[in-house]
This record gives sequence, C-alpha cells and structure tokens, in this order.
Amino acid sequence: MEHCDIAIIGGGMVGALAAALLAPTGLSIRVIEAKAPAAFASEQMPDLRVSAISATSVHLLQQAGAWEAIVAMRAWPYRRLEACEWQGFSTHFEARELECEYLGYMIENRIIQLGLWQALARWHNVVLDCPNGLTGLTQTAFGAELSLEGGQRLQARLVLACDGAESRTRQLAGIGISSWDYAQHCMLIGIDADGLEPDTTWQQFFPAGPRAFLPLGQRQGSLVWYDQKARIKELVALDDESLAEQIVTHFPARLGNFKVLSKGHFPLRRRHANDYVKGTVVLLGDAAHTINPLAGQGVNLGFKDVAALSELIHQGVEAGLDIAAAERLQRYQRRRRPDNLLMQSAMDLCYHTFSNDLLPLKLLRNLGLKAAEHSGPLKTRVMKYAMGL
Repeated sequence: MEHCDIAIIGGGMVGALAAALLAPTGLSIRVIEAKAPAAFASEQMPDLRVSAISATSVHLLQQAGAWEAIVAMRAWPYRRLEACEWQGFSTHFEARELECEYLGYMIENRIIQLGLWQALARWHNVVLDCPNGLTGLTQTAFGAELSLEGGQRLQARLVLACDGAESRTRQLAGIGISSWDYAQHCMLIGIDADGLEPDTTWQQFFPAGPRAFLPLGQRQGSLVWYDQKARIKELVALDDESLAEQIVTHFPARLGNFKVLSKGHFPLRRRHANDYVKGTVVLLGDAAHTINPLAGQGVNLGFKDVAALSELIHQGVEAGLDIAAAERLQRYQRRRRPDNLLMQSAMDLCYHTFSNDLLPLKLLRNLGLKAAEHSGPLKTRVMKYAMGL
C-alpha cells in the first residue's frame, strides 16, 4: 500500500492547477492521469480545443507558476467582445472601458496543461503518475483506498475528482448527477484567413443556434457553429472546400478570404452533481458541473473551484487541522455550488431565449441587446463578473 495526503484523479487543466496551487502546503500529492499531452512545437496548427481564459484565471495560472511557460508557447489576448442577432442591435464589451489591458486570453487546452505540468516538475512533493488510471475506490475512516490500473494500491487522506464530465471517481464514490442533453451539437472549425480581427471575439445568434469566432493570432481562428445534431453531422461529412462554402453562406461576412484547416464536433449536455463532497472525495471542474459553452465559462468555473478549495486547504494546513475535515469540505460545497448553478441557469436562459423564433420575442431580445449596450454600470458589472473580477 502506497500513501499520499492528496490524490488528484485527472491531470488536465483543473487537476494540474489544483496540484500546482496545493504544492506549497508541503503535502504529498499524487496526480493520476491516463494520457500525457502531446509535446508543443511552434509549427503546429492550433488545436480545436481552445478556452477563453478570464483575467482571474490568468492570475491563478501566474500564481501556479505556469503562465510564463504558457505564453512562451502561445496565447492570444482579446480586448473586444461582441454579441448580436440583428445588425444594429448589439452589445460590445471592450477592455479599455474597464481600463484593463485585455478581457482575457484564447489558449489551447493542451498548452495550459503543458504549462502546468512544467510548473509541477519543480515540486518534489508532487508525483505525476502517467499513464495510470483509477479502477476502484473504497472510503475508510482514514481517507480512501484507491486501486490503480498500474496495479498499485494507494491510500489518500483526500481525493480530488478532476477527471472530467464522465468522471470515474464520481461514479465510484456513488455521487449522482442531474443532467440533460440540449437539442444541439457544437462544431469547431479551424481556419486560416487574411482578414481576421485578431483581438476581437464575436458571437451572432441565428434561429438554428449561435455562430461565433475565436481569434488565434493574426491569420488563424476558430469558428463555433451550434446547430441541430443532424445538421452538424451533415457539415462534418463535407470536404473542406464544401464546408467553406457553407460557412460563407451561413456566417457573418467578416472573415475575409479563408480556408478550412480542421474540424470537430461534440454534443451539448448539462450536468450538475447532486453533491460536490462525499466523505473524503471532492468534485471539481467538469466532474462537478458542465455548462452550455455559449459564454466560454466552463474552464473558468473549474478554476474557481480549485481556487476556493485551495484556499480552504491552505488555511487548514496553516492551522494544523485535518485537511479532510467534513466541515471544511462542506464550506467548499456551500461556496461553489450556488455560483456554478447560477451560471448554468444564466446560460440556459440565454440558450432558450435566443433559440425561440417568435417575432415578438426576437424583437424584445434585440431591443435588450441594444439596451445592454447603453446600460452603463450594469454593463460594467456584467463585464467584471465574466472576467472574474
């Protein structure tokens, strides 16, 4: 039987950040991850999986010691965000309105993970166990006993489930979820173009679903196309030239000349764990909640989970208290579950409001976008919340 203070199941963005922020406590940490990310090379095309990282998430990555490595690879700041349905009825958010340098950064998920893994390599109390996975979990009076794919048995005082939406840890801990599928799939399309807006991300709503652009430098970007499952399957089956023709027809005319580089798709599902804590097992990130990606808040919510739990564990260590004390872990749940539920509900409201094609409702929501543009302090408050400030 091997031992550690904290076992983190999943070494992706959320799990790796948790390990990096907890490492200064001096606790022994074991990160168990099934697959290592591919190494970075500057000539690689951007990955399809990209996250819009908020200002607060940037600060957490700096605190974790990963930011310098991330920007040394590549990260693209954006300073302007636009949302509209009808032309002339839109809301714009600009960094200069808040006297900030940027609203956030577009960064490939793999690069965030690589940067965090570089940071973890500097800590002697953190063991990155990869490739490996969890096959069994039994909770005891002293924590949890884990069975791993590599044949090891591991005893941990605290287990952090950071293994994604289909979390094996959550299932083994017996934590149920509430979930449903949205009526849409999401398609991601990598493009190269000569007329992009490198510091602006935009989203336009259509009856079939929103379409968005994520800037990835001067010439490249990612298009996001929401539509019915059957329609997305049709688009995925097209060759790159035929897909480009569909983009010209169905996207706003602001991309310039472009070519398709890559494509992928995934279903949209909402999940929310019934509990974030059971015994000494704690859920973070997608293991606890998934959200409609309309506003790109998924990973930022996961990073907020990590920040809240890290703060509570640091306080417990400094006071000489048990890191797995039930009252402390429940404080994490009370702090994070309502905030995540609020964001889920807000995204659901936006999704259902803009997916309705009734003319009176279309008029009302476009007037709402126009009013939001001139709402002054309310608009500033929304911007600050989205940035995590």
